Amino acid sequence: MTDFIAFGILSFTSFITLINPFGTMPIFMTMTAELDSQDRAKTAKKASIASFITIILFAYSGQLLFNFFRISVDSFRIVGGVIFFLMGMDMLQARLGKVKVKKSEVKLYIDDISITPLAIPMICGPGALTNAIVMMEDANSIEKKVTLVISVLLVMLLTYLILYSSSKIINVLGQTGINIMMRLMGLIVMVIAVEFFFAGLIPIIDGIVN
Repeated sequence: MTDFIAFGILSFTSFITLINPFGTMPIFMTMTAELDSQDRAKTAKKASIASFITIILFAYSGQLLFNFFRISVDSFRIVGGVIFFLMGMDMLQARLGKVKVKKSEVKLYIDDISITPLAIPMICGPGALTNAIVMMEDANSIEKKVTLVISVLLVMLLTYLILYSSSKIINVLGQTGINIMMRLMGLIVMVIAVEFFFAGLIPIIDGIVN
């Protein structure tokens, strides 16, 4: 029983740390600044659901998919780093907050950003997906597998609530505050991008050299 509880706590804490919904919130806020609170809530809901499905999919078949397509986690990190860097560049110039969405295109816009970049790679990035594969391999009983799924579900629910609450923050900050915060976060996102890129590139280079 102690082992079962410890596994559940480890699953929850590892996923909430790697996903870091508070780190995703500023990007979510800037990308949905032109949407009303209802559409912003839909975006948060779709991104959370997409992330949950992706993490569970990788937990059960991630290693198989990686082997089938000959994809390494390091390659995934490099791609994530490139996406983050380009996103950081746009944030640094406050471009994301200036995206005007026509009323007829709102649904398409929500569908686009809720999957990429919000769900993948912002919420479920290389770290979270790798953790899902490792934790599932450690889940040596049905009870632990169910615990893992419940832990991911709780993390996604918490992520949704955090993103949903960003509507109130947007109303307080206003467009000027959002642009200032976006530029600051752009620098941080670009630093994260560099870390992701080289964290994936260095092992690949070492493998080639050796």
